[in-house]
Amino acid sequence: MTPATITRLPKSQVKLDFKVSVEEAQPYLDQAVTDISTNRPIKGFRPGKATYADVKNAYGEMAIWESAFERIVRSRYVAAILENNLDTIGSPSVEVGKLVPGQELEFSMTADLMPDVERLAEYSKPLVEYKPREVGDKDVDAALEELRSMRRVEVVVDRAAGKEDLVIADLDITKDHVAIEGGASRGFKVYLNEAQYIPGFADKLVGVKKGEVRTFELPFPEDHFNKQLSGQNVTFTVTAKDVYELQKPELNDEFAKNVGVESLDKLKGLLRENIQKEENQKADDSAEIQLLEKLVKDSRFHEIPELLVNEEVRRMLGELENSIDQQGMDMEKYLENLKKTKDQLRMDFIPQAMQRIHTAILLKEVARLEGVTVPDDELDAEIDKLLSTVKSGDMQTRERLLSAEYREYVASSLRNRKTLAILKLKGVKGYPNKA
Repeated sequence: MTPATITRLPKSQVKLDFKVSVEEAQPYLDQAVTDISTNRPIKGFRPGKATYADVKNAYGEMAIWESAFERIVRSRYVAAILENNLDTIGSPSVEVGKLVPGQELEFSMTADLMPDVERLAEYSKPLVEYKPREVGDKDVDAALEELRSMRRVEVVVDRAAGKEDLVIADLDITKDHVAIEGGASRGFKVYLNEAQYIPGFADKLVGVKKGEVRTFELPFPEDHFNKQLSGQNVTFTVTAKDVYELQKPELNDEFAKNVGVESLDKLKGLLRENIQKEENQKADDSAEIQLLEKLVKDSRFHEIPELLVNEEVRRMLGELENSIDQQGMDMEKYLENLKKTKDQLRMDFIPQAMQRIHTAILLKEVARLEGVTVPDDELDAEIDKLLSTVKSGDMQTRERLLSAEYREYVASSLRNRKTLAILKLKGVKGYPNKA
């Protein structure tokens, strides 16, 4: 078999030129005859049993060669990328040089390659620092206060509302004496010490008493989705129904027991420990981001194919749309507030997409150099852990988790996790060995 001639092209592409003799093409021509006579039977022959000459006479010799050509292209392409260890992505383009019955075939194929590292930055010495913030008494006190707030009780009081109180009110919003759609609310809760969507709204209710009616004007926010109201003054009519005092429990051992801890001192110790863990994780995340950004910046990569950039941008856009949907928002409204189109958003994503791709390539190269592997038993254990969280009747999710594609995804995630651990131990000053 004549080997393909391989030419590296710019932008991480490769061109493969093929020549296939008539003798090499013969098995494919024979198969093409069988396929054609099976799918388009010739009168007097059982399906698939007609000869080359009969098919040629019935449909023309070019039909046989064109059918064989598709098989030859697929076969030679797969063989060439395996023999030359080419990491191609996407579908290649095909250009026919010569396709004439009875003569040598000539064709070329151009494919995108997964880019690799041209020069890897030095990663075996500290490049960034692990600097978790030390937790102090103020952090513990703030956490205790938050716990108290979570367990507060609302008690009706017969007095004017203070800044720390809750007001239950009926609300009517009008503009130019016309009711705004959706602007009427009954039993509306206003916590006077919390920021409201309409700036200054809570301040207007400080000092209000049960049964009192207050009318005042405030501007709607500039970013309000209704452009006829954004930045415009509207009239609020608020009728106070009740004033509640927010009473917090005393900080003592009894309070600690109510949250499941033996004493107040032990609760403080537990809070300090948990907050410190959060600070350590923040420092870990920050060091990881800084390290990867520095390594990517100091390394040199082969050009990224446009196909790969477009795919990463598509993935990022999907992640954003999913996040917006989970928050109960609408993508069109989101774009309207940004004053951008989806195409403009895609363009904005390109630099970040390039960074993500370069990071993935860098991790892959470090994993190769460090000999990072994921044994089958470790991979099986991780997938079993994921399967244990799936409801017994959810066969669709179980099937997805057991697919070969998902298995490869999990293997890649585990490999990246191990590689990151190696990089941080080597490249982050003061990083704790978590092994």
